[in-house]
Amino acid sequence: KKIAWIGDGNNMANSWIEAAQLLGFELSLACPEGYDPDPVILGIARNLGAKVWVLRDPAEAAEGAVAVNTDVWASMGQEDEAEFRQRAFKGFIVDAALMARAHKDAIFMHCLPAHRGEEVSEEVLE
Repeated sequence: KKIAWIGDGNNMANSWIEAAQLLGFELSLACPEGYDPDPVILGIARNLGAKVWVLRDPAEAAEGAVAVNTDVWASMGQEDEAEFRQRAFKGFIVDAALMARAHKDAIFMHCLPAHRGEEVSEEVLE
């Protein structure tokens, strides 16, 4: 089974990498350039046999995924970066078109609270 992460390679993305290594699912992360997950965590997981890919295309990451995950673009403590991050993450929104690329029974997951219309569309969140 494949799971997709769309957005910032933050602490949540790093946790998904560790989960993929421990539980054996495939993980495709779509992150903008400069927002990749921790290279040490990624390297350890890959060395232990995890099937984890870092991509730049959210549609490619979501293709066939049974779950599509995201998080806010600017986390607590990053409020001053919010405007810059909105530009960097443009195109990384989880919307109906992206979910259509996933498995037909795919679920959407978000650690909440979500910013409707930013990282996830209203339609997908509801």
